[in-house]
Amino acid sequence: MSKVSIIGAGNVGATCANVLAHMNFISEIVLLDVKEGVAEGKALDMMQTSKLCGFSTNITGVTHRYEAVANSDVVVITSGIPRKPGMSREELIGTNASIVKSVVEASLENAPDAILVVIANPMDTMTYLSLKCSRLSKNRVIGMGGILDSSRFISYLSQQLEIKQSNIHAMVIGGHGDTTMIPLIRLATVDETPVTELMTPAQAQKVVADTMVGGATLTKLIGTSAWYAPGAGGAVLVRAILKDTKEVLPCCVALSGEYGHDDICIGVPAVIGHNGVEQVVTIDLDKTEKDAFDKSAASVRSMNEVLKELNLV
Repeated sequence: MSKVSIIGAGNVGATCANVLAHMNFISEIVLLDVKEGVAEGKALDMMQTSKLCGFSTNITGVTHRYEAVANSDVVVITSGIPRKPGMSREELIGTNASIVKSVVEASLENAPDAILVVIANPMDTMTYLSLKCSRLSKNRVIGMGGILDSSRFISYLSQQLEIKQSNIHAMVIGGHGDTTMIPLIRLATVDETPVTELMTPAQAQKVVADTMVGGATLTKLIGTSAWYAPGAGGAVLVRAILKDTKEVLPCCVALSGEYGHDDICIGVPAVIGHNGVEQVVTIDLDKTEKDAFDKSAASVRSMNEVLKELNLV
């Protein structure tokens, strides 16, 4: 049986724990937070739904006791402040980088064999930071962002086409940011039919634009970062690892020459299984998509430079 620790019992972390519990394949979930009583309270609340919802996963909440993370198979990092309205992901770097670095170090001190799943923002840079400061092999550090962005893409396509999401296949690659993500509208399909055959160019353009500001839209509406979809996206990634599904998921992973890039963590499709990232999947991008990917990578690299300025990598 598997053990998962989730660092950060805020909205995203608690949602991730709740979704994983309902999947009912993990024996133990540890929810850890720095604020006294928050993780304990949310874990207790979730455990009181166990009979009602039919899951047997045990959920424990702790305050800053990293020894509780011991023997975790996966550690999910959601720590850091959420994005406020009008705040860019870049503005989060200074605050969240030091938090994430300390979380990675404390987690691996107690669970040295764990795979790290990063949800903290700015996610591409926090994934890169986690890889560098942990010194883990690149397959063991994975950012969740592409799963979330792709889910939003599919949702907007579903609304536009008035077709069930389950029939739509679509993917977002590139950086997890409002200006850096690349919804691959050309490759999106309903079953085997390209969506570009089912909508006008104007409709397709609107779906792409709505997807790219999907996070900012929610932040403006609710006054903070979203949590249901990000938490569920994290849970799906954890499930793929622990159940060794070998499914292809768009994730933030370290590249070593794929797509013409190196020494960067950015969103691309990857085979996810028991070993974490088991293969980076290379898809044929047209010139427009490749140019957009290169531009996205340059933006991510510029954010990573802040880590060097702060002497964190």
